Amino acid sequence: MSKPLVEVSQLTKHFRIGRGQLVHAVDSVSVDIEEREIVGLVGESGSGKSTLGKAVIGLHSKTSGSVTFDGELLPQRYTAGDFQKYANRMQMIFQDPYSSLNPRMTVGEIVGEGLRLHTDQSSREIRDATADWLVRVGLNADHMARYPHEFSGGQRQRIGIARALILEPDFVVCDEPISALDVSVQAQVVNLLGELKDSLGLTLLFIAHDLSMVRYVSDRIAVMYLGAVIEIGPADEVFFNPKHPYTQMLIESNPEPDPNHERDRVSTRIQGEIPSPVNIPPGCRFADRCPHVMQSCRMETPKLISVEQQSHARQVACYLYEEEAAEVA
Repeated sequence: MSKPLVEVSQLTKHFRIGRGQLVHAVDSVSVDIEEREIVGLVGESGSGKSTLGKAVIGLHSKTSGSVTFDGELLPQRYTAGDFQKYANRMQMIFQDPYSSLNPRMTVGEIVGEGLRLHTDQSSREIRDATADWLVRVGLNADHMARYPHEFSGGQRQRIGIARALILEPDFVVCDEPISALDVSVQAQVVNLLGELKDSLGLTLLFIAHDLSMVRYVSDRIAVMYLGAVIEIGPADEVFFNPKHPYTQMLIESNPEPDPNHERDRVSTRIQGEIPSPVNIPPGCRFADRCPHVMQSCRMETPKLISVEQQSHARQVACYLYEEEAAEVA
């Protein structure tokens, strides 16, 4: 069996905020991503999703842990040479289509910049490739001379997609690429990513809030809470049969598309607020908000354990499933 394209092992990222205090943005996260697989990453705001994506791709240095890409251990802290080395294999699509594009550069300069920096193609070849990619993402070749402020949010996100994919990388981190867009435009962008994934053989880490959209686009879903992955498994299994109490509540909070069903539906709200990432409580991080909390939950942090006999890819970090995990083992 071949190794995953991306192997994240015990990855940790802390930020110092003075007086010896640390923000525990990501704590000991391990996840593998197979070649041509889309792994969706979901969780509340502040759960560490974007920080994890940026640490995986090198935009954040790693406090500890490791990331292996195609069998090669990546540096803990990237240098300019490292970015130069990996740019044509790993790219990122950013969340905000307004602030992620340089307003002083034309669209042609923005999209073609990667080719200018990382290839020896001529100016004509770069111009032709840029025009081709603008067409591939649903824009026009004559848009090259325009500036970002002349485009809508959806169009700007398409420019960002073209900029990330013009080097035809193997792995792309999509950091909430649809959260700033209108609902109708979100579907267009997701369908575009799906088409490009199939044509280019891309491997994606897809970060988003919308569980229905993540389920639609992903092969597997990983759920994060307060810097830790607390459940992971095939997308349909996690969505229709969530194991962790937090995942169950996330699914229940997802609105129904039918307004009649939504009006009559009784949903369970997640009580309380997500704890401070500075002062992480002992034990399970969800304990103070969990309706099934036990004494053991407050003593020691539960580890991810396999909970289904047919697949060790179905894992959950919850003491409710210790007996089921023992049967799998």
